[in-house]
Amino acid sequence: MLTILAFVLALGLLVAVHEYGHYRVAVACGVKVLRFSIGFGKVLYRWQPEGSPTEFSISALPLGGYVKMLDEREAPVEQSERHQAFNTQPLRFRVAIVLAGPVANLLLAVLLYSIVNWSGVMHASAILASPDVGSVAARAGLLGGERVERAALEGDELQDIESFDDLRWFLTRGALQGHDVQLEFSRPPKKTVSLVSLKLSDLAARDADAQLFKKIGVVGPFTRPVIAGVSPGDAADRAGLKEGDLVLQVGSVPVVDGQQLRQLIRASGSNGGPPESTWKIERSGVPQLITVKPDVRQDGESRVGKIGAYVGSLPESTMVNYGLMDGLWLGVARTWEVSILTLKMMGKMLIGEASLKNLSGPLTIADYAGKSAGLGLTQYLLFLALISVSLGVLNLLPLPVLDGGHLMYYLWEGIVGKPVPEVWVERLQRGGIGILFLMMSVALFNDITRLLG
Repeated sequence: MLTILAFVLALGLLVAVHEYGHYRVAVACGVKVLRFSIGFGKVLYRWQPEGSPTEFSISALPLGGYVKMLDEREAPVEQSERHQAFNTQPLRFRVAIVLAGPVANLLLAVLLYSIVNWSGVMHASAILASPDVGSVAARAGLLGGERVERAALEGDELQDIESFDDLRWFLTRGALQGHDVQLEFSRPPKKTVSLVSLKLSDLAARDADAQLFKKIGVVGPFTRPVIAGVSPGDAADRAGLKEGDLVLQVGSVPVVDGQQLRQLIRASGSNGGPPESTWKIERSGVPQLITVKPDVRQDGESRVGKIGAYVGSLPESTMVNYGLMDGLWLGVARTWEVSILTLKMMGKMLIGEASLKNLSGPLTIADYAGKSAGLGLTQYLLFLALISVSLGVLNLLPLPVLDGGHLMYYLWEGIVGKPVPEVWVERLQRGGIGILFLMMSVALFNDITRLLG
C-alpha cells in the first residue's frame, strides 16, 4: 500500500508541476487555456473556478497530463478570440510556453534538493571500507578506514566531502564519464593528509550498479567488525561468539572492518566444508582466541559460509545541513549535475556505449518510490528530486511529441522564417510516437527483468 501511495503522490506532483509550468506561462502570455488535466482518459473529477475559462480535471490514467489551449489547428476559433489562440502567438511566446513545463520540473528539483540541504540529514561519514582484492581502490593502495576529506574529478579543484553519499556521487560521475577521481584522505590515528588517484577511466563503465562499485572497491561505508544478533544453534553460537565481540583477526588475516569480515566468512564456504579457524576477538576490552567453523549454505550457484550472526556495526554518521544561500546553491548545482549526467547517459545509450538496462519504467519507479518513502521523508524528497530532473530532461529531448520536439520545430521556424510544413509535422509525430513507444517497451522489459531477477 505504501508503494502505491508513494508512487501516485510522486507521479501526481511531478505531472501537476510540469503542466502548471505550461499553464502559468500560457496565461501570462494571454493564451486561453481550455483544460488543465492531470492524467488521460476518462475524467474522474472536474471543476471550473468562477470567472475562469479553464476546466481543471483529474483523469483515470495517471501516467501524464496535458494543458489544452485554444488553437486554430485543433478547432475553429471565433475571430474575437483569435488573439488568444496559441498558434497566433509570437514565436518567443510559443517557445516560452513549451519550455515552461520542463523548466518547472527542474525548478522543483532545485527546491527539493534545497529543502534537504536546509533541513539537514544524517549521512554515513565518508570513511572507506576495505576494498575488494583487485579493485581500483585496492590497486591505488587504499586499505580501509581512510576518511575522505576532499575529492575532485580529473582536472577539477578539490571539493569538500561531507558524507559517504557525496563520495559515491563523485565516483558515479567519474566512472560514467570516464574520468579519474582524486581523493584527499587521512588515515587514523595519524592526522597527515594524503592524495590518491582512482583510475576510473580504465573501467569503461556502462552501468551505475552494484558491480560497478565492487570494481571501484567502494561498496559501502566503514563499519567496525563487531558481532551482533547471534542466532541460537548456529555457527557463531556454537563457537561461543557473543553480541559485542570485536573481531581482530581470522586465522592469519588481520580484520579491518565489517565488510572484510563478511567477505572472509562467505569465502570460507567456496571449497566444500569450511575448515575451522582461530579468531582473535576482543570482549569487554580483553583479547581472546575462539575456534569458529562457519556453516555452508547455497547462495544461487555458489556455496558460501555463514555463521548465523549480524556482522558489522552501524556506520559512523554525521549531520549534514547548510545555510539558506549555500543550501540553495548546492540545490542548483546538484540539479545541474544530475541533468548533465542524465543527458550524457542517454547519449551513451544512443551510440551503444551504455547499456539500455539503465532505462527504467513505471514499475521500477513505483518500487523506488515505496522504498524511499519507507526510509523517511528526506529519502523520499531526494527520490522526487531525481525523478523530477529526469522528467524535465526527458521532455527536452528533440523528439516529436515531446516538448523538445516542439522546440525543434520553433528553431526551424526561427531560422527559415516559416513554420515546418504540416505534412512533415505529421510524419515526424508518427516517427516520434514510434521511438517513444520503443523506449517505453525497453523500460518496461527492464522493469519486469529487475523484479523477476
